[in-house]
Amino acid sequence: MTAPTADQSAEQLPRPARLSDVKGWFFTADQLLFDWFLGYQQGRSVTGDLLELGAYLGKSAIFLGARLAPGERFTVCDLFDSPAEDASNSKEMKKSYATLTRRAFEANYLAFHEELPTIVQGLSSVVRDHVEDRSVRFAHIDASHLYEHVHGDILAVRELVTDSGVVVLDDFRAEHCPGVAAATWQAVANEGLHPLCITGTKFYGTWGDPEPLRDALLAWLKSRKDIWHEVQSVNGAPLIRLSAKGAKDPAHPVSRYRAAASGRAPEHVPGRPAGRGPAARTGARASRAPLRRLAVDWLPPAVTRAIVAARHRTR
Repeated sequence: MTAPTADQSAEQLPRPARLSDVKGWFFTADQLLFDWFLGYQQGRSVTGDLLELGAYLGKSAIFLGARLAPGERFTVCDLFDSPAEDASNSKEMKKSYATLTRRAFEANYLAFHEELPTIVQGLSSVVRDHVEDRSVRFAHIDASHLYEHVHGDILAVRELVTDSGVVVLDDFRAEHCPGVAAATWQAVANEGLHPLCITGTKFYGTWGDPEPLRDALLAWLKSRKDIWHEVQSVNGAPLIRLSAKGAKDPAHPVSRYRAAASGRAPEHVPGRPAGRGPAARTGARASRAPLRRLAVDWLPPAVTRAIVAARHRTR
């Protein structure tokens, strides 16, 4: 799937049939870890919201949205089409994300989910104005690659996560992102962030007690013959390093376009709660009539959002 251009209409945006059709960098090892950490939390009745800083075209957001429990809130913060407020950030946005639009993110997300997450369009530095402190159980930081911004994102997320919350930092090993590496390891050395594990692209940590998570993760890894791992010592604490090049991806949400082509209704991720988003707080949704389902499946995303908004107004 190619990224959309600025002059494409909603009707012309690509229609992803699978998560792999959504452009972005979200590899098997990280999909497996996202799935494991979120499942570990839910299996132990750990409650809290989900947060993503930096969404690109929505690949990891679509994955996270399928793993919300009823009553939880998913917030996505990204500049999208908004201009950055400083020259260096504007230069990075223009170089790396020239085709990025909020419309493309929404179209991709609504291909897999009935409702959008809570979207904060702006710099990640404003996220604390929109998310309550100590409310987030899982946070994914993948916004700016500049040291000052990443450092600020880490400090903000530290106040937002629960005591047992998990934070994931993207690109901490990429050679073109030394600022991310500096901010990540500074948080480990000076800000109390405990490393849990690393993949080729992401760092996983917690400000809570790391031992239960490490022990449970190691037990799971030992049961998986398709995931290579080792344990190293960093600053006197164990750090798990893993690779999943030959592993199978976890279950993905099914696109409504793929479901429509196969003549069946969209499926939920196996083993996950069926309720999603704000409507889950008010109980199970009524089944759509066939004509309404057909309209939602094939109308442009902009029209779909209008239908969803109208439904909310009538509740």
